[in-house]
Amino acid sequence: MQSIKPIRVFLTVIEQGSFAGAARSLRMTPASVTRIIAQLEQDLGQQLLLRTTRQVSLTGAGAMVAARYRPVVQDFDRVTEEVTRTTRPDRGRLAINAPMSFGMRLMPGLLASFRLAYPHITLDLQLTDRLVDILDERCDLAIRIADPPGDKSTIWRRICEVPRRVVAAPALFERIPRPDQPEELLPEHCLSYDAGGGAETWTFARGGLRRQLRAGAEIVSNNGEFLYEMALSGNGLVNLPEFLLHDGLASGRLEAVLPDWQLPPLTLMLYYPPYDKLPPLVETFTDFFEAYIRDLDSFDFGPGG
Repeated sequence: MQSIKPIRVFLTVIEQGSFAGAARSLRMTPASVTRIIAQLEQDLGQQLLLRTTRQVSLTGAGAMVAARYRPVVQDFDRVTEEVTRTTRPDRGRLAINAPMSFGMRLMPGLLASFRLAYPHITLDLQLTDRLVDILDERCDLAIRIADPPGDKSTIWRRICEVPRRVVAAPALFERIPRPDQPEELLPEHCLSYDAGGGAETWTFARGGLRRQLRAGAEIVSNNGEFLYEMALSGNGLVNLPEFLLHDGLASGRLEAVLPDWQLPPLTLMLYYPPYDKLPPLVETFTDFFEAYIRDLDSFDFGPGG
């Protein structure tokens, strides 16, 4: 046989349970499907399918052919996808992992724009706030807002700084004093962002001064959206990236606390498996991602890297 197509048609007939269903699935005419199956049976010298007016069933030979060829076709499709991914910059499948809050706020618009520019690239976006092992997760790349990873088996690219602020709802200060200095913050009023359930350390700087505070452990979460909603409800102070706080600050539902003090920014980065060179498809997304973030004007990011 000179082509994998007859086997693919045969397997589709089995999956669909009829010639007509296979024709619809493959966007072929029923007559074409019938002709291809007949030629396949002739080439193999075996009847593969029993046809009745109600159903199609396998013969013993057909069951053997299906069992032997199905994994071959699956391997063929997998290798074809891998080759396409590594050789074509504008088509293929891309698996991306991103943090939950960033993914919910920015990725819908980013991916919609990306799909308009690259309609032949399919996307698999997974959102999680845990630091994934990019090799175990089989991602093509991951988006992270954190300090640069210490894992030497990965490579990473700095995109820009992500400023942070401590904020609270104005209503909170009807119950507690508004602080003028970092040392006036009480840990029990400060909600912690931490993936391990521990208290978070906040570092403040102004000029040559530096102050540190151990935030409270009464409420700890690894999800920025949850802490943002807690702050909006007047349940405490939070230390979060400014892109999460934009709407709350603009509406007055949140206010900056200690605005004369700076907090060390986080880093928005892309990191990858240990490629010798970025695959063309990954490089296409990387370039688009950098340009999209650079052009944003509705969220607060620092200067690019």
